[in-house]
Amino acid sequence: MGLRSSIGLVLTILAFQGNSLVRYDGYRVYRVWPTTTDQLDILHYMEDNVTDGVSFWTSPAALNTAVDVMIAPEREPETIATFETMGLSYSTFISDVQTLINNENPNGLGRDGANDTMNWTSYHTLDVIYSWLDQLAETYPNLVQVIVAGESYEGRLVKGIKITFNEEYPGVFVEGGIHAREWISPATVTYLINEILHPTSVNHRWLFRAHNWFIFPNTNPDGYVYTHTTDRMWRKTRRPYANGCFGADPNRNWDYHWLENHGASNYSCAETYAGAKPFSEPEIKALADYIDSVRTQFYVYLSIHSYSQLILLPYGYTYEHLDNYKESMIIGTKAAEALAKRYGTNYTVGATAETIYVASGSSTDYVKGIYKTAIVYCYELRDTGAYGFLLPPEQIVPNSLEFLDSLVALFGEARKLGYPESTVSAKALN
Repeated sequence: MGLRSSIGLVLTILAFQGNSLVRYDGYRVYRVWPTTTDQLDILHYMEDNVTDGVSFWTSPAALNTAVDVMIAPEREPETIATFETMGLSYSTFISDVQTLINNENPNGLGRDGANDTMNWTSYHTLDVIYSWLDQLAETYPNLVQVIVAGESYEGRLVKGIKITFNEEYPGVFVEGGIHAREWISPATVTYLINEILHPTSVNHRWLFRAHNWFIFPNTNPDGYVYTHTTDRMWRKTRRPYANGCFGADPNRNWDYHWLENHGASNYSCAETYAGAKPFSEPEIKALADYIDSVRTQFYVYLSIHSYSQLILLPYGYTYEHLDNYKESMIIGTKAAEALAKRYGTNYTVGATAETIYVASGSSTDYVKGIYKTAIVYCYELRDTGAYGFLLPPEQIVPNSLEFLDSLVALFGEARKLGYPESTVSAKALN
């Protein structure tokens, strides 16, 4: 039986077992350092083809750039043997993934850590987040409007909110939670929402309320629910595909240079699977359609991810620079400098393909490439790998505060450089 057939059989068996919790006892995360093209090639091959018990937390990017790989105990001997045969340098970075999962949500997967009350001392389920958005619309009917862009494959709403202070103000679009396991993303985005409506500083009040906001905390609702009920480390959507595998990478599914330049996988079991075609995932098509409907109403687009502490410019599919690359680097650098002031957290700024890896079919490439939106960034939030996707809940608030600091600098530097360009849109900032 071939490798792919074996993987398909295993996943089919798991599917029939129902929603029993996937555990990660004894799973380790190794940090691997490729120093030759052959070593980089084998890591690329493993990421695209070896999915049973081997999960790449960060993708192979370039020579002398670390790659984080989670390995199941039963796959460890052969995987380590492969590393050693190829001469790859490696070290144990996380000794037991399940321990971090337990510490992240002591109540256990499937249980909300705050008794259904929205706060930022724990991570929350989709139902709690969506109920909170509904409550905001009820509390501020003249300010907050619930947005439903469409439905996911499993029939869940792709729900966000629009916050309107003045129809003539410039707009900001924020997309969170596109990768299911990146829980810090919706936590940070909802913290931003709360700060917009209940500002705790003069700078926040002035700058945040000088914009209108389109905000979607969870753009992969099926995947996010699955991380709470079944598999904390799930990344993709939940649409069934070939080989008994489920889901596509929703940030490789956008219809802009889709599946180009090795920036995604065409193997349905891979975590970077681009889908059967562009916009094959209904939640991503719904989000794209909504973006199109408001495309003239925002000048900033932010995609919020974790982890690695990066502020990334498009493009991911190519090494070619943006038309406003110089200005985008200046703004991004100012944002990173402001972010570092509070806690000393260092972020790297650069174009996606140059800074981390080639990644085609992403939301930021799509928005910049199709609509020429002036300011587009992907934030990769805390940390640099000690916790990875399992950032402890006590870091939600400090992570969010420094993120807000970066936004204040971003808007301020953008204004100095003449953004937003429209004199009508700029009225609020003068």
